[in-house]
Amino acid sequence: MIKLLIPTDFSTNALNAISYALQLFKNQQCAIFLMHAFYDEIHEAEIPLSEKVKTEVKEMIENRSVEQLEHSLALIKKNFSNPNHSFRIICENNKLIDEADRIVNDHNIDLLVMGTKGKTNNRKLTFGSNTLKVLKYVKCPVLAVPENYKYSEPKRFLFPTNFLVPYKLRELKLLGLITNEHDAFINLFNVSTAENFSSRELKNQDFIKNGIDSKKINITRIKSRNVLEAIFNAIEKDKADVLVMVNTKHSFLEDILFKSNIDELSLNVKVPFLALQNMNRN
Repeated sequence: MIKLLIPTDFSTNALNAISYALQLFKNQQCAIFLMHAFYDEIHEAEIPLSEKVKTEVKEMIENRSVEQLEHSLALIKKNFSNPNHSFRIICENNKLIDEADRIVNDHNIDLLVMGTKGKTNNRKLTFGSNTLKVLKYVKCPVLAVPENYKYSEPKRFLFPTNFLVPYKLRELKLLGLITNEHDAFINLFNVSTAENFSSRELKNQDFIKNGIDSKKINITRIKSRNVLEAIFNAIEKDKADVLVMVNTKHSFLEDILFKSNIDELSLNVKVPFLALQNMNRN
């Protein structure tokens, strides 16, 4: 059984991400945790609140949030009725990252799915602040679905990698499960200035291919110093349906998330973005 965590702020983008996830895993047995964390809503007031008022505000927001979660779940069951899927709603006075990490650890979540933006984010940026925090810090794979992206069965996955580390088998198996379910093609895409692969890179290639366990894997190497430009060009050329990257030391994604100005870079991804976290998990 696949365990999915789907945070929601009840925005259109969040509902769109839910729709994408339910269709992507429609043939899989899934336990789906629909979660709303409302700590920031209580503490967003610009003036100090007394403890009595804070308690009243908390109760009001919690009651409203539970109602919204129940309404969202009713819509899901109406529009995406599926005997393969079971649901649980979670509403907590906690910060999104902390609550997501708690649920990931307590329930051994396989994948977190969310929209690239929330209802309050800058329209000019590809990723909202909460999504960026989740991509950076939550200890499980994250699938970020762009605003207004409509589901179509994914057939082409672009997986940029430098082949410097072998990655974790659990996450490669998750990618294999998704791609094999949809009979999809995977392009392991390498950007380098070197002519040939090193013995270490070749060894890690074999590990990655064996971990994914798909007959539809191709390896492409592009000579370039501009990794981002090469990736975006490959997305267009391949007509990729999903971009896959790994957030680990010395990876392309680490360079983007931690060593660059993400607002300026914008990481302008127009297709769903699967970030594997490469952490030790059972």
